[in-house]
Amino acid sequence: MSRPAVFFDRDGVVNLSPGAGYVLRWADFHFSPGIVEALAFCRTRGYATVLATSQQGVGKGLMSQATLDDIHARMQVELALHDAAFDGIYACTCLSKDPACTCRKPSAEMLLRAAQEHDLDFSRSFMIGDADRDIEMGMNAGVSVTIRIESENPHLVSATHTLPDTRGLKALLETLL
Repeated sequence: MSRPAVFFDRDGVVNLSPGAGYVLRWADFHFSPGIVEALAFCRTRGYATVLATSQQGVGKGLMSQATLDDIHARMQVELALHDAAFDGIYACTCLSKDPACTCRKPSAEMLLRAAQEHDLDFSRSFMIGDADRDIEMGMNAGVSVTIRIESENPHLVSATHTLPDTRGLKALLETLL
């Protein structure tokens, strides 16, 4: 039987936003307040947790795929200490202007791949992001609930719920899951 999932954007949700730059090494990766607890809570409720992130720093040559994989592996080790590791990690490393790219947000391709590989049910799933493209990706996949973490990104697309930051995410999820 398919299970529900909570899909998470990375920069600005799982980790503190690097601003205009990129997280190019593990030393620059800092978990957002409350995110580890929110991830662990999702897992205790039987939800798959999936990371769907755009990382065009690889496409720009600012970092290698191996470095991105290392950052994600270290993130997973830290999360596993709290029973909060992701069930799947999907990253689009294409440049935003690449006409051949099919995975860049707001495309639902990363979520569709996750659903196929992990037998996920979008109708009972959630998308958490800090940008319109995250919310649109979830909507394009057919997730039932979208949650926006406020950021400096302009907001043209409405989410089901909005939070000022990740500190209140677990409390909101406790009312929804």
